[in-house]
This record gives sequence, structure tokens and C-alpha cells, in this order.
Amino acid sequence: MVHLEKIIALQKNPANIRNLCILAHVDHGKTTLADCLVASNGIISSRLAGKLRYLDSREDEQVRGITMKSSAISLHYRNGDQEYLLNLIDSPGHVDFSSEVSTAVRLCDGAIVVVDAVEGVCPQTQAVLRQAWLENIRPVLVINKIDRLIMELKLTSQEAYTHLQKILEQVNAITGTLFTSKVLEERAEKEKEEEKESETLSGDQVFDWSAGLEEVDDSHLYFSPEQGNVVFASAIDGWGFSIQQFAHIYSQRMGIKAEVLLKTLWGDFYLNAKAKKIMKGAQAKGKKPLFVQFVLDNIWSLYDAVVTRRDKEKVEKVVASLGIKVMARDLRHSDPKVLLSAICSQWLPVSQAVLSMVCEKLPSPLDMASERAEKLMSVGARRFDSLPAQTQKLKTAFLQCSSEDNAPVIVFVSKMFAVDTKALPKYKPRPLTQEEIVQRRELARQRHADRMAADQTAAESHKELAHSESMSQESQPDSSTVSQTQPPEEEEELKETFIAFARVYSGVVKKGQRVFVLGPKYDPDFLSKVPEGCSASDCVFEVPHLSCCSMESIYLLMGRELEDLEEVPAGNVLGIGGLEECVLKSATLSTTPACPPFTPLNFEATPIVRVAVEPKHPSEMPKLVRGMRLLNQADPCAEVLIQETGEHVLVTAGEVHLQRCLDDLRDRFAKIEISASKPIIPFRETVVRPPKVDMVNEELGKQQKVAIIHQVKEESSQGRSSDTLLVDPSGLVTLTTPNRLATVCVRAIPLPQEVTQLLESNSEVIRTLEQINMSLREGKSLDISLRTLEAIAGLKDQLDSLLQGRKWRNAVERIWAFGPRRYGPNILLNNVDSYQRPSVWQCLGRGDKTVEAGAQAAVLRDFDNSIISGFLLATLSGPMCEEPLMGVCFCVERWDVQSSAPAQHQESFEEDSMSHKALADNKVERSSETSAQEEGMASGLGQAERRPEPASDCYGPVSGQLIAAMKEACRHAFQAQPQRLMAAMYTCEIMATAEVLGRVYGVLGKREGRVLHEEMKEGTDMFIIKAVLPVAESFGFADEIRKRTSGLASPQLVFSHWEVISSDPYWVPTTEEEYLHFGEKADSANQALKYMNAVRRRKGLYVEEKIVEHAEKQRTLSKNK
Repeated sequence: MVHLEKIIALQKNPANIRNLCILAHVDHGKTTLADCLVASNGIISSRLAGKLRYLDSREDEQVRGITMKSSAISLHYRNGDQEYLLNLIDSPGHVDFSSEVSTAVRLCDGAIVVVDAVEGVCPQTQAVLRQAWLENIRPVLVINKIDRLIMELKLTSQEAYTHLQKILEQVNAITGTLFTSKVLEERAEKEKEEEKESETLSGDQVFDWSAGLEEVDDSHLYFSPEQGNVVFASAIDGWGFSIQQFAHIYSQRMGIKAEVLLKTLWGDFYLNAKAKKIMKGAQAKGKKPLFVQFVLDNIWSLYDAVVTRRDKEKVEKVVASLGIKVMARDLRHSDPKVLLSAICSQWLPVSQAVLSMVCEKLPSPLDMASERAEKLMSVGARRFDSLPAQTQKLKTAFLQCSSEDNAPVIVFVSKMFAVDTKALPKYKPRPLTQEEIVQRRELARQRHADRMAADQTAAESHKELAHSESMSQESQPDSSTVSQTQPPEEEEELKETFIAFARVYSGVVKKGQRVFVLGPKYDPDFLSKVPEGCSASDCVFEVPHLSCCSMESIYLLMGRELEDLEEVPAGNVLGIGGLEECVLKSATLSTTPACPPFTPLNFEATPIVRVAVEPKHPSEMPKLVRGMRLLNQADPCAEVLIQETGEHVLVTAGEVHLQRCLDDLRDRFAKIEISASKPIIPFRETVVRPPKVDMVNEELGKQQKVAIIHQVKEESSQGRSSDTLLVDPSGLVTLTTPNRLATVCVRAIPLPQEVTQLLESNSEVIRTLEQINMSLREGKSLDISLRTLEAIAGLKDQLDSLLQGRKWRNAVERIWAFGPRRYGPNILLNNVDSYQRPSVWQCLGRGDKTVEAGAQAAVLRDFDNSIISGFLLATLSGPMCEEPLMGVCFCVERWDVQSSAPAQHQESFEEDSMSHKALADNKVERSSETSAQEEGMASGLGQAERRPEPASDCYGPVSGQLIAAMKEACRHAFQAQPQRLMAAMYTCEIMATAEVLGRVYGVLGKREGRVLHEEMKEGTDMFIIKAVLPVAESFGFADEIRKRTSGLASPQLVFSHWEVISSDPYWVPTTEEEYLHFGEKADSANQALKYMNAVRRRKGLYVEEKIVEHAEKQRTLSKNK
């Protein structure tokens, strides 16, 4: 067991600190491996490693058998004469909790990637490798569960070697793809810079057609046993090894240099017994490779003797030859795995192999790459060299990782997590000192003497006095009960305490120290507003997104335990208390306001599953609100919203994540009974091209389009007079504002699918573009990074290439806005020839910036934002079920704004004024008994209403009318086209054996799933099925799959894309063939109609359904309808 003093001493030597996390797919053995590493420090027994799951401290983690929260522990390791401190973070593997992986990766310099030897590379393996790459941290590989190759797949050692080679190739292929994409990006940036230089220089141009991959050394990036960054292990049996260990063993036995063995133990090499030489070409000559002969054969024979045959004599010989001691009770144990673990954990301890690899191959905090420091400091569109000089100087603080007193303190908080207040170190019971024991004895003795004296006095006193004393004692319990019941209420309020999960990048963090809290939108350019020499201790100035707070307590994270610390130097992971009022989820802390906020975390999973939550007892609503606020702070991925209807909505990444959030809300944060609605499934609304055939594949005439337009006119006549709305057969909608001053003509066109996907995937680029345009409109000067400009230019070029054809000619230059929320997958096009407005691409410096002069153009420009606002409102909630639109282009064909109202409208306005006057006169007559002052006010009101007012006073400002008109025009234009619903889709990957394959297909078919492909994993009996499944049908899917397959198949669901549901929700049979096929009611299953009605019913909108008023029909058991 390592003492706290030892860890504190090791924290001061950053060269020997390793900050690392364990990453893997779900159920590949991360927590079991972490148990083995924890057991090496004596924190838990080695016999409990893999069974205790020490870092899974939550009850639901233990029940489900999966990790849900990333947790950290500090370990000590001695490698030769060097002592190391390892800050180990165990992270979840389930896709629902990938946000926890992001919070762990940001704080680390290296990662252990664990891969199951049977399942190989899985979807989350690829995801975590990508996350490690994006954060510029170095990974090492552990191929775990090799015992499954022996016991389950029954592979020979030669077959296992081939299988392991393929796994290594798969992992290296992912790394190679990431590396290639990075090199090509850098090459493209370099070429752009050279092009700019060549434009200014004269002379012949020289073209280099190489990709740049040949010039870059990438050998250190790949996993290779001879490089020492691969460990083969079985964490559950407690053994693991690297090539170095066997090279050292056999170099002593055979007299061959360890360096030679290190290069030849893995690869196509064999031992020539006669010549006693290591030669190449084992596969071609049918020889056993050295890895099989010297390594795997020994492990296979050990398993054969201990587990398969249970040969006691052979086991004793093996134990003797290895020179290890095994306890008699282990030799007699009925479970052979106990004996196997006892032998292997002494022969090839997995902790020794993994920790030595970590110390040798992973970087220390001092080895942070310059590129990573710049990436952390460059937020949004800012380039590093565009940051203020004071900010750029902080890069050296990152790289030096200095713990000197004058070094600026820079801390990043990746998440906030809640702990029980009783678990804090200050509330833990501690052993008493000898002086405290003597003092307590003295106090007890004194209390006993006082009690005896009081009893003697009471016995000698009068009975009446005794009676009065007893009465007074009965009247006093009110105060005593209050003093006793008050603390529990306070304890209930402080039941959960929030601790910040953080890392120190520079300086020394001290208990009670005050620091600046830099919000995500803080800009170092605000330094001009901060007085020179001002520190966080005298924070009295007001700067946007900058606040101050005090770090009340500092903790060492030891898994389930916390230890109090006074200070933590740079390069260490720590917990900070007292930040719950200043930090919501993540933040940057610093003693200097010149420090920029760190770049946001990369989250792989998108929160998409939402439920409405309410308390069972309405009086407990304040507790629910407080509980949801705490849950929002404690979970990096969960989102809490309050809808316009007043519903409190919880948004989560998946079904398992949702269940955990609801449990936390019920048991930890709100501590009340809650009821959650059925999951609120997000949908999108879109339009498609008019179909050419009907539901029975007969060619369509014009009757469907006529019916649609007739339906639009009927709906419009309910809420608006027909003279202000016109819909022509081509779908062009003309709508006039109520005051007749403005008219807009709008047409809705479906965007090509590729364009919709492009806009959806580039939402961040579009958002950055909008922010830049807003700054340019406000007259601000911006220094935009080259990478951001390239991303915007790339998006424009891609749109140009995808929007081809006569109707899309010059469409990219005519883009008015994106929506909803200014960055969505819908486009507003300006087809008004007489109105030229600044291009959305003006930041690129090549777009049509000419703005037409003239009175009419000036009027239109004044109302430009009104058109955009109406478009944004229309795309935010569509007419089908008030869901956002997707993949729709609204073209403004005509837009007129008049300076004065027509005469006909003036007459109608005068009639309205007269009616208002009559109403006012009636009010005056009814209030004749009131005071003279009130009569005067009434008569004044009547006179005011006699005077003609501008038309805008009656219907509101023209800008507001134009917003409403544009919104309605877009909605009617949308309804004039064939409407469709879009469903959110999960990509589902299932591993199943051949026996249960049919059942898996049955469950997928029942839930509207679609199988994309299936393949068999070589060397196994496992099939990998890849399918897509609507999110609406996914709830309970994992449980049903497990039940139907007896636990042999388990799905992983990841949000993939939006897909158009082919069926028309408004379809009714119109032709004779459709009546024959579907019947008059057409009551066959319509998936789109089912989803649409469910959403409308939930939102309280009108649903066209028949309701039974008088249920008098006799029901029978056979037909319950």
C-alpha cells in the first residue's frame, strides 16, 4: 500500500509522471485490466482483480457490468531505480457514454487501447482511436482475452498467431487512415500558401505531384511488438507479456543477444536447430515462427495441463521449472482457473508488463507536443499567431510544465462529478490521538459526576419543586427538537457535493487560491478591459465571460476515495472543490486573464433521446427543477430544456444513458418520485419531387397535384382571407401582409440529398460563417485563420459542384440564409432580380458584393432581416407536426414593399376607426358615474381615435407583418409540394453466432430495421450484422435481442443519419386500381402517418381520428374491436 506522502513527493517530478486512460469497446476488459493495475499497489487483493471492479463505484455499474463514469486513481510503480506516478483514468466503452471518454482523453498524455482477441476491432475501438488522435495523445495496445482463443475458439498456437497478426493489421489500418488524412490536409495547406507566394513572384511554376506521404516518417505511429508498444494479455487470468520479457528470458538460456531476439520474435522468422541460427521465411518453408515456438506453445501447454487435462504431475513440473511457489490450497482447489491464475500471475504478471510499457513508451507532461499546445489554445476561427502577444507567451508555460512560484496557473476542468458529502475527507472518521483519548475520558468522567450530583439534589428537594421542574422540562422540548431536526435538513441540502475533474498544465494549484474562470466565449482580446497588474484576488471589474472564484479544497482522486491535499504542482490530475457555482460542465481556470479558453471537447455521441419529466406530486416541482440543474452539471452529455409548453425535457445519448440519468435524478439529485413520458422522438419534415407513379405503380396524372393545392387553399381559408393568399398550379405561393404594403412570392424546392448531407455535416462551418458575417456587418475587423477560410471555401466549392442544372444556376451566390437557427440544412434563395444584397460568402473576398442603389433597394434592405426571421421561424417548425424542416430550399421569386397603403385599404381602415370610436363612446356612456377626470380621459381617447392613424398602428409594425407573412408563405409553399417525414436512424452493429442469426433478423424486421450487410469473422463462428433501425423503434430493442438470443447477441446503436420515410402520410386512394388494392378506407399500415399522429397527439395538435362517442356495441372475447 502506497502512502499519501509518497504520492505527494512523486507529484513534484513531472518527468516521471504518466497521465493515461484506458480506452476500448464495451466489454473488452478495461475495468478488469484496471483492477490488475490497482492490485499491484496493494489497494485491493490480487485474487479479487476482475471480480471487484474497483473503479466501478456506482451500484448500476456493478449490476449492469459496464462502466458508465470515468474515474481516476493514482498508482506508484518502480522500474529499476526510477519511481513513477501513474494517474490512471478508466473510461466507459458503451457508445452512450462516449462523452465520458472525451473528458478523460483531454486530461491525458497517453492511452492504453484494449482490444478483445476474439472480437477484434469493433466500432467503439475505431471511435476511441479517433478521439485519441484528435487530442494528439499517444496510444499503446493491449490485446486482451487471449485465453478465449484457447478455451472458446480452440485454436492451435499457429492459428492464434495468424489471428493476432490480423488484429494488429486492423488496428494499424485505422491509425494509417488517420495519419494519411492529416498529411494530406497539411499538404493542401502548404500548397495554398505556395500558390499565394507564386502569384506575387514571376517565373516558371514547378508542380509537385507527390502526396507528401513518402517524406514523413510514420513508423513510430504504428503498433508493433518489436517496438514494445504491444502487450498480449488475459487480464481475467492475471497474465500478460511483451516481446521484451521473452527476449530477455531466451537470451540467457540460448546465448543469443536480446537485441536480435527482440527483432525476430515477432515476424516470419524461425530457428534452424542444426545451425542454431535464426532464419527468415518460416511461412514459406512450413516452419513454426519463433513467436509460436518460444511463446505461444508454452502458454498453450500450460492451459492444457492446468485447465483441460488437470494433470497434477505436469503442473508440478511446470511450477518447479518456472521457479515459483504456489500455495497448497490453490493446488487442491476445485476450480482450475484459480490454480492457473496463481501460476500465471507470478510467471507473467500483467501489471508488470503493462506498467513498464506505459513508463517507457508514453510521454510525460514535459513532452507535450507544440502542435497540441497550439491546438488547445486556438478556439473557433482564431489562428494561434492571431492571439495577443501575452497569450502566445503562455505556450512556453504549457511546454515547460513549470511548478515555480512565478509560473502562471493554468487548469482545465473537463467535467463536474457529484460525490456524497459524507465521502469527503473532512467527514471521514479518523483514528484519535492519545491526547484526544485522555481529553474525552476526562469529559466523560466530569459528565458522570455532574449527573450524580444532580440526582442527589433532586432527591432532597420538595415534591412541588420536583413537580415544577418536571413541568418546565416538558415545556422545553420544542427548542431541543428544533435543534435536533435542523441539521438533517441542512445535511439533505448538502447531500451531494460537486468536485471538478481537472488537470494542472502550468503552475502550482494551492488550497484557497483565487483564479479566473474563463467561459467558452471569453476572448483574450478583452485584456484591454482588465487593469494592468490586476489579479483574481481583487476581481472587481466587469469583463464578458470572465469571473473569479476560490478553490476551496483540493483532492487526490483515488477511485472511490478522496484524499485532502494542500497543493498540486503542474502535470497532475486532481479534484477541486468549491467550483459548483462557477463552472457548469467544463471550464478553463487561470491566474492570468491572458489565457484563452481551451477548445471544446469532441463528443462522438449526439444527444437525441428526450423525455419529459415531471414530479408525481406537483408540490415537489421546485425539487425537480433543482435536481435537473444538478444533473445537467454532473453529466457532460445530458441536456436539460424547458419547452414553450412548460415541460421539463431531459435529452440523452441513448436508452442506457437515459435510464441512468432518470435513476440519478430520482435517487441522488431530486430525491422525489418522478414520472417520465415516453421518449420524445425527433423527426424532420421535408418535401420530395412529385411521384411519377401511384401506390400500385400506375402512371400518375395531374389529379394528385390539383388535390394538394385544393387542400392548401382550404386550410388557408380557415385562418386567412383568400384575397391575401394565392397558390398557382406550379406551387408558387403569393402572400400579402394585412396592411397591403408588402407582398412575397415563395416557392419550395427539395434540395438534393447530397446537399442536405453536406449542410448537416458542416453545421459548425456554417455557424462560424454566420458569426463572421455578423462581425463584418457590425464593422468589426477579424483575423480569420487560414484553416477556417479553407473550410468555408471548401463548403462553397462543394455546393457549387452539387447544385448543377438549369434551376440551380448561380444558386450558391444567391444564398440568402441557412436555417433553422442560421446554420441548419435548409436554404433561402434570393431570386429577386431587382434586389442585390451582400453575399453570405463575403468573408472569402470573392463574391458578388455589389449592392444596388436606389429608393426601392434601400427599402428592401431595411426589411432584409424580416424575411430571414420569417424563414427561420418557418424552418423551425413545419406544418406536418411542428418539427424542424430539413432539405428544403425556399426561393423568394418576388418581393414588393410599398411606401403607402392602397385607397381601398384606407377606406376599410376608416371603417375600423369608426367602429373603434363607437365602442369608445359606449364605454364613456357606461362610465358616466365616474369622476370628471376619468370622463375627460375617455373623451380624449374618443377624439384620438377619430384622427386617422398610419396603417401600421392597426396591424403592428411592417417588419413584424413581413415576418409573419414570410413564415406563412413558406409554410404554404411547403404544403404545395409532396410532403414527407424524415426519421432519425441508428446504425446497429450486432455480433451473433450462426444459431441465433434468424432470430436477430426477425427482431430487426419487426422493428422496421433494414440489414445493410453481414459478414463472418474469419476463424470464428461469429457473424457481424450491420443494419439501420429507426430511433422510434429502438426502445427495448437491446433487451429483446438479448432475450430472443439467450444473451448470445448484443447490439451497439449509434446515431447515423436522417432518412426519408417513403410513404405519404396524407395519402388516400384516388384511382380505381388503388380502391381495389387498398379498399375505400385504406387502413393498411402507414408508417409515416403513425409517427406523425403520435407527435401531433403528444403536442396537443389536431389528429384526424374517429372517436367512439357511444360504446354500446356488444364486445365478444373472440373479436375485441
